[in-house]
Amino acid sequence: MTALHPPKVEYFDPAAKTNTDPKGVVRDVEEYREEPFGLYMARPTPGRAQFHYLESWLLPDLGLRITDFWFNPGHERDQDFYLDVVDIRREDGVWVATDLYLDLVLRDKKSVQVIDTDELLAAVVAGLVSPADGEHALDVSHTTVDGLASHGHDLRGWLSTKDIALGWRRH
Repeated sequence: MTALHPPKVEYFDPAAKTNTDPKGVVRDVEEYREEPFGLYMARPTPGRAQFHYLESWLLPDLGLRITDFWFNPGHERDQDFYLDVVDIRREDGVWVATDLYLDLVLRDKKSVQVIDTDELLAAVVAGLVSPADGEHALDVSHTTVDGLASHGHDLRGWLSTKDIALGWRRH
């Protein structure tokens, strides 16, 4: 288990074409695209040993951030997409995502695994997350697992039932 920490908050500013990470580091974004169902972001990740680029979709109605990491050689992971359970709100055109600890690792059309349940439960016990937000995070993860499982772990297939079509640079 990793060290207990408050929920991580990240800012996505399409007008400024920046992404501010939970540590306050502001990064330039190559592309933002707003759709009725969410926000797309694509940017390089300078200084990261594990990956050199990422693409993410924020999907507020689903409580998810779906990311495709472009791993560097030797750091590849057996995953196609990484799904963070998040609370997403908008403040004056800036999208704000608060991480609710739970993550899902998707091997598209193969399997999905929920991780970091221990972190969520520890955060609830420590009062960093309300019991209601903890329950919401579990509901999002269960709904996501059920939706993916009922569509053969096919992300595109599941999302199409919700009128969501995600565009990616490499998928």
